[in-house]
Amino acid sequence: MLVSQPQQTLVLVKPDGVARNLVGEILARIEAKGYRIVALELRTADAELLEQHYAEHVGKPFYAPLAEFMASGPLVAAVIEGHRVIEGIRTLIGATDPTLALPGSVRGDLASATDAPVHRNLVHASDSPEAAAREIALWFA
Repeated sequence: MLVSQPQQTLVLVKPDGVARNLVGEILARIEAKGYRIVALELRTADAELLEQHYAEHVGKPFYAPLAEFMASGPLVAAVIEGHRVIEGIRTLIGATDPTLALPGSVRGDLASATDAPVHRNLVHASDSPEAAAREIALWFA
């Protein structure tokens, strides 16, 4: 019988999550789901890293405010490992727009839906195996 290798993904607790003291809550939900934290770092992202991370969005109208927000304070970068972790984490964190995120998800329970742009949604998670590999290499070189 073949045993599949665990998958890895990148999770960023964004500056709003750090500022609101939600890092522990967010990481606890990830661990409670059975996923493992295999790397963890508190850091402030610089413009070069953010440009590489969001390369597909550079030049779009929302890129500058997003990059400014992501560089506005410390964030937590984590590599999370587990079975089908990419889709599992994305379900756990909920829809990108906090207004649409279901109750029970990180964004549905904790993100502000009333007074913040959609990028102030507490957390980022890789959306594919290719994105996860690229993003992990950027944040944990």
